[in-house]
Amino acid sequence: MALPLDGIRVLDLTAVWAGPHCTMLLADWGAEVIRIESIQVLQPSTRGHMAHPPKELPRLRKSWGMTYPDWDPGDQPWNRYPIFQSHARNKLSMTVDLRLPEGLDLFHRLVNICDVFVENNVPETIEKLHVTYEELVEHRPDLIALRMPAYGLSGPYKNYRSFGVQLEGTAGHSLLRGYPDMDPATGRDDVYLGDAAAGVNGALAVVMALRHRRRTGKGQLIELAQAENFVPYLGEAVMDYTMNRRVRDTIGNRHPSAAPHGVYRCRGDDRWVTIVVGSDRQWQGLCRAIGNPAWCGDPRFATGIGRWKNQDEMDTSIEEWTRERSPDEAMRLLQAEGVPAGAVLDDRDLYNDPQINGFGFFKELTHADAGTHKYPGIMWSASETPNEIRTPPVRLGEHNEYVYQELLAMSAGDIIDFEKKGHIGTRYPEHLP
Repeated sequence: MALPLDGIRVLDLTAVWAGPHCTMLLADWGAEVIRIESIQVLQPSTRGHMAHPPKELPRLRKSWGMTYPDWDPGDQPWNRYPIFQSHARNKLSMTVDLRLPEGLDLFHRLVNICDVFVENNVPETIEKLHVTYEELVEHRPDLIALRMPAYGLSGPYKNYRSFGVQLEGTAGHSLLRGYPDMDPATGRDDVYLGDAAAGVNGALAVVMALRHRRRTGKGQLIELAQAENFVPYLGEAVMDYTMNRRVRDTIGNRHPSAAPHGVYRCRGDDRWVTIVVGSDRQWQGLCRAIGNPAWCGDPRFATGIGRWKNQDEMDTSIEEWTRERSPDEAMRLLQAEGVPAGAVLDDRDLYNDPQINGFGFFKELTHADAGTHKYPGIMWSASETPNEIRTPPVRLGEHNEYVYQELLAMSAGDIIDFEKKGHIGTRYPEHLP
């Protein structure tokens, strides 16, 4: 069965996470996504931090969280990097150096046979490469271009370099997450929701633009500033300031009005359960679940506002109960009494979770350089559109032959010339660190 985006070809000049996540979604649903890569330049934090990392480095930095299968970079680390692996499925890869005149000319030829161009680089990089929307529409007038830099295409922040940590700091998220007793400089993890949000909204924007072009025949430029895109996800805090001039601060896992509301330590090493009580009925259910100890009758906890004002004492008593139980046991006892509760899963739990495995979410893929592993599956299912992961994460330059020979119909002599000039290949040169 044809997928919704079959017949749409996308040129992918994206880096790190936000842009590649966007093009993965387009590829998942049928678009032919061609990653444009260069073997002369390693994109920052995309196929790895280094082209040729020392073999001992991953073992020295296990806590880093972004290492290689079996802690081994292997012969081609750029094809084994987990972050890239996570969003490179269903894509193609070709190599060309856009900094050279013949490379740029070849890219323009590709634009002429493509529908969409996606990039998330700092604007001045795209301007230096001469691949702005205004320049590309000379070769494809109905082109749809999605540009998603951190802070937009104009303004004083236009050319500020930014990863997720800077972007979320600018959007205000860094001061809202974490715990009140933590220093913002040290008490934040490295999960950045702004990247994922930009990828999802970017894919939606492209699909909307494709629909517009089908109706009108006209392409368009989509500007998605990632910081602006993320601010609405924090809308409650923003509106609180707009209406009340109150600046939100870090509240940990607590809620502005509901209590108890938090994550509670359970039996075992770093094991937790989440509990939310938003009504008197749920409070009564929690008391029954934990055996109605005497402290539940404390007048301070008789009302919602009372529980909210006295959370420290209440949380200490609740945790005395959760510490004696596993996360799953605590969750089930609370759920049985109508209390929203859930075990906090780690990676191991997630891969063994009966709910997720019950409908086969994780898919086992075999990659020529990274081996066989389970990967997250397609993000949603559609009853009339069966879908699966079609190809494993793409290797560097894996589809050079397809692009150069089939799509562009280049002669053997021209291809040899491009190889000699450093455009075509599947490896980064040894001089790249």
